[in-house]
Amino acid sequence: MSKARTVSVSILDKEYQVACPPEQEAELIVSASYLDKQMRSIRESGKVIGLERIAVMAALNISHELLQASEQDDAPAAAADSGASEEAVSSLARKIDEAIFSLRQMEIG
Repeated sequence: MSKARTVSVSILDKEYQVACPPEQEAELIVSASYLDKQMRSIRESGKVIGLERIAVMAALNISHELLQASEQDDAPAAAADSGASEEAVSSLARKIDEAIFSLRQMEIG
């Protein structure tokens, strides 16, 4: 794996610097764009106020989509891959926690 480099992504008109291996840069940009789209949709609904709450709602929606997609796999393949799925969900939860922490730091500063 290559050495991580800093990539700038924009989410809800704010710039974020994210460390990322060069071979995953395109995926990071697509992911950030998808998150931005989800967060804008939630904000525009007017039902959720506050950047942190919008981020949490977007994370929950994306997690739900991920779980639904993983459930659509065949049962034998899903059973064989359940450890990897649990690891992916745990990784996603860690990333959500890190994003919320970063948002809180930005609101403080």
